[in-house]
Amino acid sequence: MKTILKKSCLVLTATMMLASCKKFDEINNDPFAASADQVQTEYFINNSIIGAQQDPGLSERIFVLYWVPGGRGQQDEDGETFSQGSFVDDWASEYYRQSSQWQNNINTAIQIGADQIAKGTSKPYTNNLIQVARIWRAYLMSEFSDTFGPMPTDAFQGKNPEFQDVKTVYYFALTELKDAASKLDLSITNTDVVNKEDPAYGYNYAKWRKYANSMRMRLAMRLSEVDASKAEAEFTDAAAGGDYITDAADMFAIQELPNSYNPLSSVFRKESSWMGLPISATYNNLAVGLGSVKSADQLGAAFQSAIKPADWLGQRYTDQLATKTNDPMAGYWLNGLPNTIDPRAYKIFSIPGDITNVNYPAIGGSFTSFTGPIKDASGATLKTLNAKYTWNAKADGNWGGKTALNQPIVTNGCKPLTNLIYRNGTNKRVFFGPWETYFLLAEAAERGWASPVAAKTAYETGVTKSFEYFGTSANLSTYLASTDYNRAGTSVNWDNVTEPPATHTMNYEDGISGAAGTVAVAYPKNDLYKSGAVKNDHLTKIITQKYLAQLPWLPLETWSDHRRLGLPFFENPAVEETMPDLPALNSGNYMTGNIKFLPQRLKYPSSLKNSNAAGYNKALASLNGADAVLTPLWWAQH
Repeated sequence: MKTILKKSCLVLTATMMLASCKKFDEINNDPFAASADQVQTEYFINNSIIGAQQDPGLSERIFVLYWVPGGRGQQDEDGETFSQGSFVDDWASEYYRQSSQWQNNINTAIQIGADQIAKGTSKPYTNNLIQVARIWRAYLMSEFSDTFGPMPTDAFQGKNPEFQDVKTVYYFALTELKDAASKLDLSITNTDVVNKEDPAYGYNYAKWRKYANSMRMRLAMRLSEVDASKAEAEFTDAAAGGDYITDAADMFAIQELPNSYNPLSSVFRKESSWMGLPISATYNNLAVGLGSVKSADQLGAAFQSAIKPADWLGQRYTDQLATKTNDPMAGYWLNGLPNTIDPRAYKIFSIPGDITNVNYPAIGGSFTSFTGPIKDASGATLKTLNAKYTWNAKADGNWGGKTALNQPIVTNGCKPLTNLIYRNGTNKRVFFGPWETYFLLAEAAERGWASPVAAKTAYETGVTKSFEYFGTSANLSTYLASTDYNRAGTSVNWDNVTEPPATHTMNYEDGISGAAGTVAVAYPKNDLYKSGAVKNDHLTKIITQKYLAQLPWLPLETWSDHRRLGLPFFENPAVEETMPDLPALNSGNYMTGNIKFLPQRLKYPSSLKNSNAAGYNKALASLNGADAVLTPLWWAQH
């Protein structure tokens, strides 16, 4: 046991050692693990899985302030730091530290199990627990690497770890997933006491094997643009047997707890009365107009008069709203509700002013103000804008002096906010849903890889599984048949690959004078995908639907898909004034797309460089670029 505990304290850096090498009774901290006389593999696995749910302090720093703006599910709310290419060392340091603890625990679980088998003191299920631990370790490594980049693959193994390049990390994780899945013995059953230590599947080994294969498909697809032969070989092998996550019952999801302040609290934090988590411009542009499902058929009588015609753009405020962005709604405020919208949008986000709805996130009385002044350059109020029953999103970026002229852009109660059901700890945090498996299969088939499911069938099944999850299945047939374009120029219907017209005519009114007008609105050009020439092909549909299905739980995945493919369309940050951390973006090129306009990774925390200079230098050499937010990872689009 002393050998095991000694090995478990070998961490990635000296900083990690201070955080992770603790007394045994500190590692197993009640109520999430066992007491010191119960040293078993399952307790370390439990500790690792529970810890990775992220306590409120960590989830705010990494999930909300980095992954969410990276993946564009909701708007960045802390000074729009990450969306502007900026970085806060303390936030990343906390994730780096805690992630090392989770990996420490899972590696210790593997070591304990192997030691027990070698000594003949193992249980019938010990070998299976080792394989489960290896599967979870592969996920943890992918999460860490997708956030920072290079990392050790040999940490916690009795020797000083060395940072490896991202390719090596991915190859290692793919090998682990395949081997561990093959070594699970499905005939083994555990005691109820042991099963309770697995918050994901209760040690249903058949489900763990499905998760391993689906995870292998996810990681294999990540290599599609830089290592196509490896990606195809790994993906087709993992998918060949059809043993992957296909139903809600197989979903990898962890139950959150209400009224708590621990790793099982909601990652969206009900307690945070400053954090409204408003809808992002990206989500709004992809959802509005998509699917032909009318707001009138989704909402009650109170909202009917607020619903606008399909050709209504809104009110124009060119002096008060940012216009230096390729957001197709730049300069316009929708003074009502959209005529049609993806039905999942109303499930995730609230309608401003709907404050009597039990799901409205009126936390501590916050977010209940939905009016604000519109001002001129002198600061004089021109009108008071009432955002009740409206639907708008604010493009991230630097709005400069316009921020002070339009109060609703900084008032969360004037924007759709993340509904309470995702914040109150009564839900399950999803790590892998059945929809993702099917969108991966659809992409593989579209690429011409061997797939057990045809591309169209997989695509439509992915949409179906997502609609089942959100409770919107009544709208499914209308949705799948729709050839209407969203604001990005993409439709739902698989067989409709007709590109949208260059522009579409919309009606509007001047927000100050009320004068009516018409305008030819261009569908945005996504230069990151096929030089902007394509908006409605099959791959764009797949990734658009995958994005809509993954949110709100999986922003790291939506960010990774965009880094890999440039899909779906992400608008540029508004550049009314320059942003020092995005020097390539300026007032002359904001209508174009460039990966230099978007964050690509997190910088390593300063603690790594300060405590382990050699390790930091090896990480940089493996990164093959500067330790900067804008340096792409190996598998990302170049």
